[in-house]
Amino acid sequence: MTIETLRAWLLTRALPLWLAHGIDHQAGGFHEALTHEGYACDTPFRRLRVAARQTYVFAQAHRAGVQGADAAVALGLRFLETHAALPDGGYAWRFSLKNTPTDTTRDLYDHAFVLLALAAAAGVVQRAPLHARALALLDFMDAAFPHPAGGHAESLPPALPRRQNPHMHLLEALLAAYEAFGDAVFLQRANGLRRLFLERLLDPETGALPEFFDDGLHAERPGGVFVTEPGHHCEWVWLLHRHAALGGPFAEGEAAAARLMDFVDRHGIHAGTGDLVDTVDSDGRQSARTARLWPQTERLKAAWLRPDGPAAARNNAADRLGVWLLPDGLWWERRDEAGAFLPDASPASSLYHLTCAILTVAPSL
Repeated sequence: MTIETLRAWLLTRALPLWLAHGIDHQAGGFHEALTHEGYACDTPFRRLRVAARQTYVFAQAHRAGVQGADAAVALGLRFLETHAALPDGGYAWRFSLKNTPTDTTRDLYDHAFVLLALAAAAGVVQRAPLHARALALLDFMDAAFPHPAGGHAESLPPALPRRQNPHMHLLEALLAAYEAFGDAVFLQRANGLRRLFLERLLDPETGALPEFFDDGLHAERPGGVFVTEPGHHCEWVWLLHRHAALGGPFAEGEAAAARLMDFVDRHGIHAGTGDLVDTVDSDGRQSARTARLWPQTERLKAAWLRPDGPAAARNNAADRLGVWLLPDGLWWERRDEAGAFLPDASPASSLYHLTCAILTVAPSL
């Protein structure tokens, strides 16, 4: 499948389908998933990350000219402000289908996506109120989440293990907020996260990225090895390039990106399907030869950015992603170790990955 075909599928199939079936207009929220038969959702809760991600998705859809996407952005922003925002700061984590908070844990990963949603929506609705909300959210995160051992706490209340993943998405959100609003503070915080990645998260010996850390931000190494996810390697490659494009230094980041992709190329690809597998141990053993959709989207972004990547690598990444997509606008979410697709419902959270990847590499045609 070509990148042109991927873009057409997103804009004419996937996004219109989710606008038609992925929104609970009566309650004012987003469905968590859609079944492949009947486009139903049987998930008995809502999550903050889906509300934020879908707000981002439909903001991007509006920019790309998809009819009705602006109304979905407004709905998402109302959900965040009316149902998710907590009186003492931050946002609740989980909700009933009536949008009542059922768990008021403040989750760093999810708060990063709220910031991303506010930044994306600034191009759709009135910018000034979103700007104020983004600065207030940054103030809250600056006060609530810093960890004495470096980086940020997983959540309030704290939880273990600590992960690189929330830091990665916070960097993404800060770069988006800097682009949308222009405040130097967003880029300053992004610079700090880039330093954290290079100095504390990335393993200097292997050039690979551990997923899990103890409370002191030391990689967890059961049996002497740590777990990596090839999809997150690709995501960091994209973010290092994006940070540099916004004025950040790139010499160290370029070297780190090259080592990340070298690890993926050598160890992260399923021998039978050609997909990125879910997890690889730091010694190169594929600890889970299963695969999910989202790493294939991140591979597409990384392939488009690699200065050492031939056109064949870009075309292969687009082809591999296309295998996962269904004609109606849904997708296969998982493959087993043998490469067979599993008949799961398509989760709304993956639409973020698809939208970001396809519109990153093909913003226009």
